[in-house]
Amino acid sequence: MPSIPTQARVVIVGGGIAGCSVAYHLTKLGWSDVVLLEQGRLTCGTTWHAAGLVGQLRGTRTMTRMSRYGIELYSKLEAETGAATGWKQCGAVTVARTPERMILLKRMVATARSFGIEAHLVSPEEAGKLWPLMRTDDLAGAVWLPGDGKANPTDLTQSLARGARNGGAKIVEGVKVSGFDIRNSRVHGVKTDCGDIACEVVVNCGGQWARAIGEMAGVTVPLFSAEHFYVVTKKIPGVTPNLPVLRDPDGYIYYKEEVGGFVMGGFEPKAKPWGMDGIPDKFEFQLLPEDWDHFEVLMQNALHRTPCLEKAEVRQLLNGPESFTPDGHFILGEAPGLSGFFVCAGFNSGGIANSGGAGRLTAEWIVAGEPTADLWEADIRRFAPFYGNTRHLAERTVETLGLHYAMRWPKQEMESVRPLRRSPLYDRLKAAGAQFGAKLGWERALYFGPEGKLSFAAPGWLDTVRAEQRAVRQNVGVFDQTSFAKFRLQGPDALKVLQRLCANQMDVPAGKVVYTALLNRRGGFESDLTVTRLDEDTFFIVTGTAQAMRDADWIRRRIGDDRAVLTDVTSSWSVLSVMGPNADALLRAVGARDLPSMSNTTAMIDVGHAIALASRVAYVGGPGYELYVGTEFAATAYDAMIEAGAAHGLKNAGYHALDALRIEAGRRGFGAELTPDDTPLEAGLMYAVKLDKNTDFLGREALLRQRESGCRKRLGLFRVEDPKAFPWGSEGLLRDGRPVGEVTSAGFSDMLGTSLVMSYVRADHEIDRDHVMTGSYELDIAGERVKVTPLARPPFQG
Repeated sequence: MPSIPTQARVVIVGGGIAGCSVAYHLTKLGWSDVVLLEQGRLTCGTTWHAAGLVGQLRGTRTMTRMSRYGIELYSKLEAETGAATGWKQCGAVTVARTPERMILLKRMVATARSFGIEAHLVSPEEAGKLWPLMRTDDLAGAVWLPGDGKANPTDLTQSLARGARNGGAKIVEGVKVSGFDIRNSRVHGVKTDCGDIACEVVVNCGGQWARAIGEMAGVTVPLFSAEHFYVVTKKIPGVTPNLPVLRDPDGYIYYKEEVGGFVMGGFEPKAKPWGMDGIPDKFEFQLLPEDWDHFEVLMQNALHRTPCLEKAEVRQLLNGPESFTPDGHFILGEAPGLSGFFVCAGFNSGGIANSGGAGRLTAEWIVAGEPTADLWEADIRRFAPFYGNTRHLAERTVETLGLHYAMRWPKQEMESVRPLRRSPLYDRLKAAGAQFGAKLGWERALYFGPEGKLSFAAPGWLDTVRAEQRAVRQNVGVFDQTSFAKFRLQGPDALKVLQRLCANQMDVPAGKVVYTALLNRRGGFESDLTVTRLDEDTFFIVTGTAQAMRDADWIRRRIGDDRAVLTDVTSSWSVLSVMGPNADALLRAVGARDLPSMSNTTAMIDVGHAIALASRVAYVGGPGYELYVGTEFAATAYDAMIEAGAAHGLKNAGYHALDALRIEAGRRGFGAELTPDDTPLEAGLMYAVKLDKNTDFLGREALLRQRESGCRKRLGLFRVEDPKAFPWGSEGLLRDGRPVGEVTSAGFSDMLGTSLVMSYVRADHEIDRDHVMTGSYELDIAGERVKVTPLARPPFQG
């Protein structure tokens, strides 16, 4: 049996490219006491049969930076380790068959340029010159990314492994992990069939076994395997080693050159999940049976795009399972509720492209004790335990694999495993015409009316949403925000905990609501939330729907030895937000007597036959209340308001209107304007920070340093001068013709009759508000330059 040490600082489980990358980067950061365990041999699971496509561009600035780092690493690794990687910067061509796909590609190019990536829009004829073997007569255009490339997955992994060994890491093959030593919510060791290893940190890099490995530790790692296909041909005349990667997403297919022939695969619209009963332990260097019937849709599209395939000899149809996550993003980070247990998995068939950077980010998180960048897109804390349901994962995987190349529209929602979590008002809202979206499993009303056509221009639901906005600004609207995450923090040291974690002053009278940030050591936003003091030792915390697991974990980890307990009470309370100038009159009509008279205060009120905690806050600006009603009383309270509402112009309203209204009022949103990489100084939220309070809160020192050194980016609010132009988010912002940022939020303002956007303005030197307010600004909307004007104040000041 293999010999393993009895202790190590870090134990990595899984010897694919992700595990070897984490080991390599830990040693680069000075942590050499690292042991990597592989149950078979390195690369034997998924890595060995990966296609090896390596692209630069991802959806966010941080994730794109991660992918670009990976390419830089792959290009230099062979020189460092002496082991070949197969890296070749051959570039990539992505083609569009339809005008709609071409708009999507133009938006992609605008984002790439904003992130500093070289990208070119090319004609079908130019695309044909870059890739001579393809048919181009039916194309609308293409994109050329010269910095993309390909690598040999096995060679690349072995090179990372050699680099890790050179740095002191120990790699042991043939060792199966059987469990973990867990005490007091912390991992203390790994149990294997060759003995136990005591350790401080475990990293689950188990690939398609990562879900089962997580279950051994009580950790939900929501991924599921699907059959994934590609064909390998023999040599084809005209195929050269420098042939770029080709993607034809309208045909669901991709190509790369290999030994003078093609590797041609794709992401079919409906996938075949695999492994309902788990992944066999000994599924090493193995494939699944060929399925030409399932592959037919890809093959037919490939024959159309590359007629030379008709005469090409196929070596094999390779069917190698890959794991996919419920939202198509990978899974990184320390597991909520279990200190020292990290995950780096779920790469959705993108492990070769992304493991270089993901391994570095995971290693940095381990060493620093918190993420070193905004990883929310990939953070394991975006998932709740119910995502571990096997049937849920299998059904969602049918959809998520196909989304890789599916046509994606702004505001498009996933369709599978819905409805899952429902407010008590779900049936009533549906009967009223609600069209729903989903967040953390919750069905949430987006708007009320017929289903509107999705579009890059004016969407089919725009008139409906504008009417909802008018109701809120002129009369009153009601939003069902039951999906808010809600917590109760109580105990003799509850205030002490909040003062240490929150940037605002939390020592306020009972009944007072405080808007505050939770900051990291860099001064960036880990969350923004409201806290209501109920009594001396009890606080009611409300945060965004998606932040439920993240915020609970952030707070619980930092309670330490203080006498305080955090309890998730989300399901106990429904939230009805009543917003607009007629809100007071409506609530008085249903029985409320002593409404809170001042902003950010609360009072218990009657609502029909129910009672509610009324909080005088309005995310959309202006007068309004959030009503916290016991879940079982929600329908009673809602019915009372609907019955009395006609006399006050009451209208149901959804999240599309809410988002547009909050932008109009200058309200920031977490995950958009507020991320771990953004500080209150940069976001213009210092009014919610009390640097002089008598507690040294987390992030304070970073803010003091930044106040002295100055900001190199600042948030701006901009009016789009062309009312027919529709930004949706991520469009590049240009100042005096130079890229300075990208849109974080966008919404059409009914009050102004045009769109508003938020974006950070970035520079390589210190900037102030005057810098943001001067200069000539444009948005790059799918290649069209659209003038925007910076606003000194939000348009709505109610």
